[in-house]
Formats: sequence, structure tokens, C-alpha cells
Amino acid sequence: MSLREEARAWLEESLGGEFAAARGLGGPGREHEGFEPRRAWERHLGEHGWTCLGWPRRYGGRAASIADQVAFHEEYARAGAPARLGLIGEGLIGPTILEYGTDAQKERFLPPIQRGEELWCQGYSEPEAGSDLANVQTRARLDGGDWVITGQKVWTSLAQWADWCFVLCRTEEGSRRHHGLSYLLVPMRQPGVEVRPIVQLTGTSEFNEVFFDGARTAAGNLLGAPGEGWRVAMATLGYERGVSTLGQQIGFGRELAEVVEMARRTGAIDDPVLRDRLVRSWLELRIMRLNALRMLRPEAGPEVSIAKLYWSEWHRRLGELAQAVQGRAGLVAGADGELGELQRLYLFSRADTIYAGSSEIQRNLIAERTLGLPR
Repeated sequence: MSLREEARAWLEESLGGEFAAARGLGGPGREHEGFEPRRAWERHLGEHGWTCLGWPRRYGGRAASIADQVAFHEEYARAGAPARLGLIGEGLIGPTILEYGTDAQKERFLPPIQRGEELWCQGYSEPEAGSDLANVQTRARLDGGDWVITGQKVWTSLAQWADWCFVLCRTEEGSRRHHGLSYLLVPMRQPGVEVRPIVQLTGTSEFNEVFFDGARTAAGNLLGAPGEGWRVAMATLGYERGVSTLGQQIGFGRELAEVVEMARRTGAIDDPVLRDRLVRSWLELRIMRLNALRMLRPEAGPEVSIAKLYWSEWHRRLGELAQAVQGRAGLVAGADGELGELQRLYLFSRADTIYAGSSEIQRNLIAERTLGLPR
């Protein structure tokens, strides 16, 4: 039996039993849904060996090939399984620890991620260091055997539930820009850490402000060398463009199908302009998949640079199309204030071209670093 077949059978069995009610919970704009059943699901995945597939077996992975990892993420999305709470741990900090961590750090942090026992969030962006990440001002100083952290992070997804945060901070007095930064692993549940939810257009709060006021972490929780934080942070960002994007595109396809169905119900499908936009959206989604497959090659080239720009711009246009096919009804929330799925898609997709690097910054990076154009 192939891994794809094994995953499909296991997901069908698991989501038809104890976790049937968790099917479809969570996702962008809906992370408030079903935290407890989704956390139990994370542990269930880990217990049965369906987390961290590409990791070495020593740390609970399967050492799975890229093709098998893609197969799992696609089957996971097709099954309508709950949105992952452990994705930041498994997809970002886990691979970074594998690359830069000491043996002691790997033994301490990787197994709880694989088992779904510890959740992580990302401490990068600040009020004055969003797209310009090198302007980080959060500071840390050594005090005996601990780093003491002071500063603020913002747009911190899932911080309200996270057990740990990887924090990019300034550890060399007087340093500027990319220099003097360090990468710390910081426990969230301690005095000196305050999490304040940020209410979104959708009325929910999946990201937060996080304030560090004398928060502490052990000196041994420095990942990489002191002052090497920028290098480690960039490695983490590289893992954001991983195999899970193929699963993400299954979800995009499901949303597009809902938009098409709504267009049929409202009669918008008969509008030649809207029909052309629907066809174009389908074609561009196919192109997105082909580019994603090219990026998985070891010799992948400039196409890696366009991934985030491409999918975020496409998804925002899909949100606008979702609103257009609903007509006037799309402008009004339900009697209880609840949003419909396509209304939520429209509102939340506005953020896609801002977070994880705005489209303007992405275009500059492509121009300067990939194409070699002048600043």
C-alpha cells in the first residue's frame, strides 16, 4: 500500500469516528473554532505517526520523501480534516531546530512537537518591524543563566494557545539592521508575557499582540550562535514555502467550487465578465499547482521567489470574486451577525497580501535579489 492510500484510509477511519465532529474546523478566519477537539486531534495525529513525516525517524518522523509528504498533505485537505494547530511547530521551528539546534535542543523540543503536545507561535513582526523585519527592537540581555526579554511583537498567530514562541530579538547593544540579532526559544506561560488578541474584519481573533516585560528563557534556549539570528530567521522563512502549500491549494479549489456554485444560484454565471473571471481563476489555480511542484525540485530556481506573491494575490482576487457573485446579499451579515463562508473569504483574504511579507516587499525582493535589478 502506498503512503497516499494508507493516509486516505486512516483519515477516513479517524474522521468517521471519535473526531467526526472536528471535520472542517478551523482555518483562516476561523481559528476560533473547536480548539479543544483540534488539540486532541494533534495528539491523535502524533500518536499514529502522521506528523512531521519528513523528519528523521530518530525524532518521530518517517524520513518520508517529498512526493510522499505532498501526497499526505493533499489527502489531508481532501478529507476535510481540521486545520492544524501544530503547523508552526512542525513546519517552521521544527525544521529550523533540525538545522541549527544542538543535540540537547533537538532532544528537548522535537519530540513534543511530533507528539502534538506543545504548540508554537512566531515572534518576528513588531509595530515598526513588519515587512522591514531587520528593524527589530525587542531586546534580550543575559542575566546569570537566563536571557531577559523586553519588547513587543505583533500579528502573532495562535499566540493565545501557544506554549512556546521563537523570538527574533536584539542582543548586542548599539547594533543595527541585520547585525546583533539572536533567535531565542521562549516559554509563553510565565510572568512577563502578555497576549492581547487583535479583532479582525471577520470579528474573530486569530492573531495577537505579545508584550515581553522581563520574560525569561534559559541561556541554552538560544538557537544558533549569538548575533546569528538573522541567518536563522531567514532559514525559518524558507520553510514557509514547503510541501503543505500543495494541500493549501486543495482548499483553494474547494473555495473556488463554492464560488462557482454560488454564481449558478444567483445567476451571476450568465454574466460574461464574471464567467470569464471564474475561468481565469480556475486556470491560475492550475498554474499555481504546477509552479508549486517545480519548487519542490532540489534545483528549483527563481520560481521559489514568486510563490507567496502569486498565491496571495490570486486568493485575494478570489475573495473579491466571491463577493461579486453573491450580489447585494453578500453585503449583509446573518441575523445573528454571523458571516457566511464566502463573506468570510472576502474579508479575510484582504490580509493575504500583507502578512508574511507584503506584495510590495515581495516584488522588491524578486526584482533585486532574483532578477538583479537596481534598488
